[in-house]
Amino acid sequence: MMEKTDSAQKLYTRMRLWEFPDQYVIEPTDGSCGSSLSVSRVDGSMKLIEELPQCSSVRVPKIRTIFGVIGMLKLLAGSYLIVITDRESVGSYLGHPIFRISSLKVFPCDHSVNSSPVEQKKMEAEFSGLLNVAEKTPGLYFSYDTNLTLSAQRLHALGDESKLLPLWRQAEPRFLWNNYLLEVLIDSKLDPYLLPVIQGSFQNFQAAIGKDIVDVTLIARRCTRRTGTRLWRRGADSDGYVANFVESEQIVQLNGFTASFVQIRGSIPLLWEQIVDLTYKPKFELVKTEEFPRIAERHFLDLRKKYGAVLAVDLVNTHGAEGRLSEKFASASQHVTGDDVRYLHFDFHQICGHVHFERLSILYEQISDFLDQNGYMLLNEHGEKMKEQLGVVRTNCIDCLDRTNVTQSMIARKILESQLRRLGIFAAEETISSHPNLDDSFKIIWANHGDDISTQYSGTPALKGDFVRYGQRTIQGILKDGWNALLRYYLNNFVDGTKQDAIDLLQGHYIVSVSRDLTPTTQKGGLEAVASFPLAFSLVLTGFFFAALSLRQARYDLRHLFFSMLWAGLSIAIAGFVKANGRIFCNRPRLHKPRS
Repeated sequence: MMEKTDSAQKLYTRMRLWEFPDQYVIEPTDGSCGSSLSVSRVDGSMKLIEELPQCSSVRVPKIRTIFGVIGMLKLLAGSYLIVITDRESVGSYLGHPIFRISSLKVFPCDHSVNSSPVEQKKMEAEFSGLLNVAEKTPGLYFSYDTNLTLSAQRLHALGDESKLLPLWRQAEPRFLWNNYLLEVLIDSKLDPYLLPVIQGSFQNFQAAIGKDIVDVTLIARRCTRRTGTRLWRRGADSDGYVANFVESEQIVQLNGFTASFVQIRGSIPLLWEQIVDLTYKPKFELVKTEEFPRIAERHFLDLRKKYGAVLAVDLVNTHGAEGRLSEKFASASQHVTGDDVRYLHFDFHQICGHVHFERLSILYEQISDFLDQNGYMLLNEHGEKMKEQLGVVRTNCIDCLDRTNVTQSMIARKILESQLRRLGIFAAEETISSHPNLDDSFKIIWANHGDDISTQYSGTPALKGDFVRYGQRTIQGILKDGWNALLRYYLNNFVDGTKQDAIDLLQGHYIVSVSRDLTPTTQKGGLEAVASFPLAFSLVLTGFFFAALSLRQARYDLRHLFFSMLWAGLSIAIAGFVKANGRIFCNRPRLHKPRS
C-alpha cells in the first residue's frame, strides 16, 4: 500500500459563507476549531477573526455552504473571491477521497469601484465579465488529504519533511490550476484555506479477475504554463513550454501492490500557430524558424529533468502542411536526440486510415524496447519500491487529442497486461480482451479520459472515441465525429477568443494594469467597428432569399431576372468578402498578443 502523505495542518472540508454588507465571512463548519476568515467587500483584504460579526435584525445576511476557497483575483479596482459551491465524489486516489468541482461562484469585492473614474469602471466591468466564463471551467479536481499534482512515483519519493508541509507547498506548480489565484491567501498565511486544484480528468474502476480484484485509476494533469483553447494556443513559447501539455497516469492496485505508469502529450515544441480566419483549417504559420533548435532543446531538457529518458512519438501526416511541420520537428530534434532522447515519426492516417486502428501494433513493435527498458513504478505490499519508471513516451499529433488518445490507450493497455503478468494474475499469453468486464471498463475510462482532455482544449469530446470505447469504428461514431468537427469550427471561430481571455486572467498570464489597460486604444473604424459573423451571415441569407423570390418571377419579366442575378451576385460577393477578411469577423481574444 502507498504510505499516507498527510500534511501537518488539515484543510477545512466544509464552510459557511456569510454575506454581510461590508464583508464576507467564511466560517469552518467541519468540526475544526479554526478561526473564521473575513474578506472585505471594499478591497478584498483578508484577516482571521475569532467571532462572527453581529447580525442586523433589519438585514439578515445571506448564508451558503461552500466546500473550498479557490483563491482571489485582483483586477483594476476590485478583487474577486472564487469558491466551490458544490462538489461530487468521484473515487479515491491511493486511498484518499477525490472530488470534482461541479459548481464555482465568484463573489465580487468591488465596492471601491464606485469611487473610480468612469473609464476604469467600464474596464472593470469588461474584465469581471470574463469571470462568468471562468465559473464554467470544466474538469477541476481536488483532495483535502493528498497531493493530486504529483504522480504516485513522485509522491512516494517525497522526504519526511516535505510530507509534513501544507499541500500547496508540496504541489507541482505547473499542474496547480489555481496557483496564481492562491497568491493572496499564501501572502496572508491562510494554510487551512489553501486548497490545491488540478484541471484534467479522473476515472476509476474495479474489476474481478478470478478471485482477485484489480483497482485501476486513470488521472490527467493539465499543465498551466501554456494553457488555452485549441486554435489560440499552439506550439511552444520561447521557454519551451507547449500547448495542451497533459500528464496521464494509470495506477493499478492489486493485492497490496501499487503500479504506476505515466505518459505525456503536448503540442509540437516549435514556434507555430494557426490564426483563426473562418477557414475550416487555418494554415500553419511558422515563426522565427531560426529559434526552432533552441526551443526544442529547452523543451526536451525540461522533460529529461522531470521524467528521465524521452521517446517522442510524432503521429502527424507525412504530406501537406502537417508534413512540413513534422519535418521541422524532426530536424530540430536532431540537435537533442541521443541515448536518452529519441524521435519517432509514425504517420497515423496513412498507416491506420480512419478505421484500421489495430495497425497501431506496428507502432508498438517499434517502441516496445523503450517501454521494456524504462518500465513503470511498482511498490510491494509494504510500500517498498520494487521497480521505477525511468523514462516517458511523449505523444503528439496536431491537436494532441484524437490520434494521441487512441495511441496512448493502446500503450496503456499493453503496460497493464505486462503489470498483471508481473503480479502473477495473467499467464504469458493472456490479454485484457479475454476478460470482458475488465476490457469494457478499461475502454470506458480511456474514452472518458480522452473526452475530458478534448473538451477542455477544443470544446468537444474527442474524435475517434468510438474505437477507444468499443474497440472498433462504428457508423454512429463516424457521424458523431462529423458533428463534433463542425462544432469545433464554430467554437474556435466564435467563442474561444473570449474563453482564452478568461483563461489568461485566471492563470496570471495577463496581469491587469491600470497604466496599461486605461491607455486609450486605437478606435476601430469602418468595417471593423461593425463586423460580426451573425451580421454577415444574415446579409448573405437575405440576399439569397430575394434572389430566389426574383427568380420565381423571372419567367414573366426580364427585370426580375436582372434583380435575381443582382441579389445572387451581392450575396456571393459578401460571402467572398467575409472569407477573405475572416480574421475581422472571428471572436478574437482581446488580451492575446500574437508572436512577433
